[in-house]
Amino acid sequence: MQALIENLVKLQAVELERIHLAQETRAMPAELVQAEAALKAAERQAAEASDALSREESLRTRLDREIAEHRKKCVRFRTQLDSVKTPEQAAAIVHEIAFESSEADRLENEEFASLERTEAQEGVLAGARGQVEIMSAALEKTRARLSLRKQELTAQLAALNVEREVLRPLIEPELLTRFDRLSASRGTGLARVDNQQCTGCRMGVRPQMWNQLREGELLTCDSCSRILYWDPAMAPAPKVPQPEPVPGAGRAPRKSQTAGA
Repeated sequence: MQALIENLVKLQAVELERIHLAQETRAMPAELVQAEAALKAAERQAAEASDALSREESLRTRLDREIAEHRKKCVRFRTQLDSVKTPEQAAAIVHEIAFESSEADRLENEEFASLERTEAQEGVLAGARGQVEIMSAALEKTRARLSLRKQELTAQLAALNVEREVLRPLIEPELLTRFDRLSASRGTGLARVDNQQCTGCRMGVRPQMWNQLREGELLTCDSCSRILYWDPAMAPAPKVPQPEPVPGAGRAPRKSQTAGA
């Protein structure tokens, strides 16, 4: 019976490790997707900063053209002042000169604001491009690491499969069927009893069952239906007996009384 228990314990350890490796393998694509998403986000930020710079440059090109037009109109209107014949005409031309000059000044202020935005956006672009380089390098490292880890997982899983195929024929078919069914439904099919409790569901076992388990039997948990076993190696060490106290030990000696005292 002890050999059967040992084989079941080993088989369960193999099955749990296979599940762990399978979970890690399934999680690997998500890690790669996360690294790719981080790179795309950095690239998108760099592209947005670059587009913003292009828009500011186009804006300044348009502003330069409009400013030049307003300045030309000012020159033309000032030339016309020399040939006006009435005060009304002069006042109208002066008004036009003031308007064109004001518009040119306003557009120049816009152009200055655009230059300030460009300077700020250039810093954003430089930071975004630096982040792209960092995320790109991180992605390549992630790909290399995951590729290596996948090879390791494949090798480990292959070794576990070999061990699994060796262990399964050593277990009685009926017991193996129960074990497989419980493992599929509860995650584990075998549970050790410790301190008269099933370690699978933490429910206590009956005293008679506890005695049977300590004799090496395999039983079924009344609560979770797992296959129960007892491992004598996990039993607490017996207490070291303490020596019985000697009568009178530890008392102070009595002083003798002299005659005539």
